[in-house]
Amino acid sequence: MSKTNLDISVVVPLLDEEESLPELCAWIERVMHANKFSYEVIMVDDGSRDKSWQIIEKLAAQNHCLKGIRLNRNYGKSAALNTGFKEVQGQVVITMDADLQDSPDEIPGLYKMIVEDKYDMVSGWKKKRYDPMTKTIPTKVYNAFTRWFSGIKLHDFNCGLKAYDYQVVKSIEVYGEMHRYIPVIAKSAGFKEIGEKVVQHQARKYGNTKFGGIKRFIRGPLDLLSITFVTRFRKRPMHFFGAFGIIFFLVGFASAAWLILDQFIATYFGTKMGSLVTNRPLFYLSLVTIIIGVQLFLAGFLGEMMVVNSPQTHEYIVAEKLGINHSKTIASDITKTDSNT
Repeated sequence: MSKTNLDISVVVPLLDEEESLPELCAWIERVMHANKFSYEVIMVDDGSRDKSWQIIEKLAAQNHCLKGIRLNRNYGKSAALNTGFKEVQGQVVITMDADLQDSPDEIPGLYKMIVEDKYDMVSGWKKKRYDPMTKTIPTKVYNAFTRWFSGIKLHDFNCGLKAYDYQVVKSIEVYGEMHRYIPVIAKSAGFKEIGEKVVQHQARKYGNTKFGGIKRFIRGPLDLLSITFVTRFRKRPMHFFGAFGIIFFLVGFASAAWLILDQFIATYFGTKMGSLVTNRPLFYLSLVTIIIGVQLFLAGFLGEMMVVNSPQTHEYIVAEKLGINHSKTIASDITKTDSNT
């Protein structure tokens, strides 16, 4: 899919944000007109149960730059972003949340960093936050751990306000709950110029957060381990499982061989009969280690077979599109996860 002459595509994932949508769309429109940007706004309704989609339809009738995608149920923020990324056509892609906590006034600065400063991706940094301590403290711990683990020097990985070069969003897949780790995914895809910009954080004006919950603090570290493994070994699982399998097998085999040799020497060259190998705990540990090694090696082999033979994507349903080609279609994603992150 080739981009058009649009300057900016704005992707807004949303879930039950009927109160904030009119204000957000008017705010984005003011910023775009003031800076003379050609643009599109793609609202991705992730299975809202309020009147969000009806409001999007009404707003799109008033502004031809506004487009909408409605998923048939709640798949999660990653699926919503990935769906929007498949449709964007702008030179620069901006993502922001629909709750008015991300300021559209930041769009010109983010655009400049991509176009003029030649960053592949720029992540917002909410240096001053208006969230409760129950959210800010775990977020700081999470960001510090992700920074150390990934080697990417960002202060706020999970900020919804980000900017991308067009080629970045067309080269990556955001699935499961991996929207937190888009910088890690982008880096693994070869996009190394990842920057950061301090952005204004607004106090929430309407309702409560929809993409969140205590589960994110449990799933976050697990997702980071998952994305690290997938990006490094997705195409070569044998390199991971096979290497550990060989190590375990060799250690177990060497231990068992030493025990057998020790009994042989004690029996035939010693002054007394050596104890039976089967009476020594190390023998059983050696057997277990050998079995684990074989299982890991087989896991790597089966992983290689799955990479070669399994389909690359699964499907989820886009119930309706507004201003984007067809009214009903099927889009691809790597998972059918039903998370609400």
